[in-house]
Amino acid sequence: MFDFLEGYDLLGAFWVTVQLTLLSAAGSLVWGTLLAAMRVGPVPLMRGFGTAYVNVVRNIPLTVIILFASLGLNQTLGVSLGADSFESINFRLAVLGLIAYTSAFVCEAIRSGINTVPVGQAEAARAIGLSFTQVLTLIVLPQAFRSVVGPLTNVLIALTKNTTVAAAIGVAEAALLMKDMIENEAQLLLIAAIFAFGFLCLTLPTGLILGWVGKKVAVKR
Repeated sequence: MFDFLEGYDLLGAFWVTVQLTLLSAAGSLVWGTLLAAMRVGPVPLMRGFGTAYVNVVRNIPLTVIILFASLGLNQTLGVSLGADSFESINFRLAVLGLIAYTSAFVCEAIRSGINTVPVGQAEAARAIGLSFTQVLTLIVLPQAFRSVVGPLTNVLIALTKNTTVAAAIGVAEAALLMKDMIENEAQLLLIAAIFAFGFLCLTLPTGLILGWVGKKVAVKR
């Protein structure tokens, strides 16, 4: 039944998907946290930038962002991100596009967690002489992260599924392999079931594990 899988690197394709997910998740967490800090910061220019970025990027389709990264940054402006092969360039550009898009959702999740921290704690910290950066990093963000594990888990699961858009610029991940297999093989339903099961194996354990973590680290109020 599964003889048609010979000659296809199924595990390699899903490994590229995992790499896209992990690298994009790490970058999105960093950039999304910075955006959240801007949105709650005391500088109007930074608040305006954070607000504009989130509102604009969240309303642009991810496919457009990925294609812009390839056609605009690479083919028009010559940006290669230090890579020297077609596959490496498109992989890094896909990670960049995924980070740019996902960080907007990470920002809003973290900002919602910041809003759950009692205002009195920040005021008390400022009263003893802590700066805004110290209040944010020492008092607010640690509590905010503990309260938004659930929302961030949803963002991570969505990111895992969004990596399929990278196939639009030739990144050899699971969706591109599925497209090739559908074109070359006659087992349409079986191919779809195999890739659906593969993504289920990636997303379901993530949701269960991080859901358990979220309950363990939740801030009791």
